[in-house]
Amino acid sequence: MRTYKIAAIPGDGIGQEVISAGLEVLDQLAKRDGGFRLDVVHFDWGSDYYKRTGLMMPADGLDKIRHCDAIYFGAVGAPDVPDHVTLWGLRLAICQPFDQYANVRPTRILPGIESPLKGVTAKDLDWVIVRENSEGEYAGQGGRSHRGLPEEVATDVAIFTRSGVTRIMRFAFRLARSRPRKLLTVVTKSNAQRHGMVMWDDIANEVAKEFPDVTWDKMLVDAMTVRMTLKPQTIDTVVATNLHADILSDLASALGGSIGLAPTSNLNPERVFPSMFEPIHGSAFDITGKGIANPVGSFWSAVLMLEHLGEPKPAARLMRAIERVTADDRLHTPDLGGSATTRAVTDAVCEALRVDNA
Repeated sequence: MRTYKIAAIPGDGIGQEVISAGLEVLDQLAKRDGGFRLDVVHFDWGSDYYKRTGLMMPADGLDKIRHCDAIYFGAVGAPDVPDHVTLWGLRLAICQPFDQYANVRPTRILPGIESPLKGVTAKDLDWVIVRENSEGEYAGQGGRSHRGLPEEVATDVAIFTRSGVTRIMRFAFRLARSRPRKLLTVVTKSNAQRHGMVMWDDIANEVAKEFPDVTWDKMLVDAMTVRMTLKPQTIDTVVATNLHADILSDLASALGGSIGLAPTSNLNPERVFPSMFEPIHGSAFDITGKGIANPVGSFWSAVLMLEHLGEPKPAARLMRAIERVTADDRLHTPDLGGSATTRAVTDAVCEALRVDNA
């Protein structure tokens, strides 16, 4: 039997609820499939850990998870801890040292889900957004001087390297090539950001020559938001910077029906380090503890994790179970306009796995 060691880091807020639900579903899937098992190691890192220790994770945290096959992550952020402390202390403290430079966020309209875009159906909206995940606007370069004085200065420097842009561009072109439409849109803001973004444009032109079978175009990020809302059927695979793709992928998930549905892969494609899989919805403290968080984003993230681990059949089985459940509007959580609980959705997906005969 194939065994995979998984680091489970629920983190903050509803992250704890949806990762617990996801692990329950994965356990049921492993029992149903019979060909693999997950050796799950739990870590209580996050804002509560920070309040006890002054750290979001221990100093040797990376060593504790370095040899895992994958990381299953919930959310980070708490109302009583500064956001830059939580993000840089945990999520980015894992993504950057483990060189998880390809953030991949699929969006499509699942069965039973309605897009807020009038008349848009599943055949119109089936996207994958590739986010450069290691540098750019979130490189962490910058600082503050003369604090508290009228002349105080704060800088955040966007760092773009030829190697970093080239590798994410090749990743995106390869992903676009693997999809039926073989269509890629490169998003920049090169009219205003005339150095780093122009380099993005230059490298896109260079890398495109390696993929003559991929059709590609270029959009400015502001125009891309318009295209996503007015002409979603013209989009397939998208690649953008750390900041731009972060924003566009949230918009994409909302257009797909709810941010609670959306999954993420933080990939180290060369597999030198473990990759991390998480829903994108955040910690959502306004609904924490109410039992109404949508667990579908964590389930879909588990699908991506299984695919990465080389388990396509169990991944497909879990995706079928998710789609069977979303098709039933009685199982829609409040973010989808329903009244179902996290527990009800989790039980329904487990039952769908039990009865799946494909």
